[in-house]
Amino acid sequence: MFDRRLVQNFDWVLLLILLLIAGISILNLYSATYPIRDMGGQQIFHKQIYWYLMGFGVFFLMTTFNYYALERLAYPGYVVCILLLIFVLVMGKVSSGSQRWLHLGPISFQPSEITKIAVVLALGKFFREKGEGRYYRLRDLWRPLLVVAVPAILIVKEPDLGGAILLLVVSLSMVLFVGIYWKSFLILVGGSLSVIPFIWYGLKNYQQQRILTFLRPDMDPLGAGYHINQSKIAIGSGLIWGKGFLQGTQTRLHFLPEQHTDFAFSVLAEEWGFVGSVLLLLLYLFLILWAINIAKNSKERFGCVIAIGVVAIVFWQVVINVGMVTGLMPVVGIPLVLLSYGGSSLVTTMAALGLLMNISMRRFMFQE
Repeated sequence: MFDRRLVQNFDWVLLLILLLIAGISILNLYSATYPIRDMGGQQIFHKQIYWYLMGFGVFFLMTTFNYYALERLAYPGYVVCILLLIFVLVMGKVSSGSQRWLHLGPISFQPSEITKIAVVLALGKFFREKGEGRYYRLRDLWRPLLVVAVPAILIVKEPDLGGAILLLVVSLSMVLFVGIYWKSFLILVGGSLSVIPFIWYGLKNYQQQRILTFLRPDMDPLGAGYHINQSKIAIGSGLIWGKGFLQGTQTRLHFLPEQHTDFAFSVLAEEWGFVGSVLLLLLYLFLILWAINIAKNSKERFGCVIAIGVVAIVFWQVVINVGMVTGLMPVVGIPLVLLSYGGSSLVTTMAALGLLMNISMRRFMFQE
């Protein structure tokens, strides 16, 4: 029987925030692809509209069932995602030196994107089973650490360093939320830092160059440092009010690489300036704070923990991408959530936010 309280508790604020960001994304992508309309830019723009329509379809689909049913599917879904990541390494499509895509007929997708949600659900189930009111030691966390480490290693092998880093920081955020002894946390951080030399020698040459360029921006201005230098020129030239829609010179003259994906924020900053950039970041901030409020109002632990996981997915993608395009962080290839072009990332994010809406709509329910 249909429960009227679901309609009464529909989160219109969350939907409005998403519609505003979607509108900005479509407008910004039109500008980013305008200089290359005769070279596939128009197709990219139309595809993004299609992905957004599909994304909102998935968003509403995720609200039609009780999210608590996902707890039973958390571990099987995680195993399926691990198998998909293995298939990518064996038979995935190679693009721009990375093997990240699987083809199922006419559909192409990145399993690493789906894995983010699978890991959030698996960790949510684990911490729900362990109960509330306790802090965790390292010996209590060996299973969650294994749950995160396996897909992270597979994603690094693609190679997708940015995706692996995102998965790690999202998982760490969830662990910090549920509670960990500070001594255990310091040991965990110290252990992670101690393996950095081994990670460094396992990186591809271009990944090492990106990090070295971040430390010394003038080291290779026409090579590894070109992307970030052009991005900072675009952002800085926008000044307070920006150059105006379709008037960004870095964008129109195509000096800005990857301007519809990783550096979409740079396009927006050049055309709409400091004011436009702050308004977009305030929308993200409002989305994150509203999501935290949804987690706070959840009546049970599983919904609360996975809501925090969704918050972390959005928060860290914004922080890392904006830090990356402004030169505050190395370039690691993480797109700006909901703004950059990309089907797998957009639809997966909308599915995660649909799960957040699901939790918000059922906040009046007590799960058994």
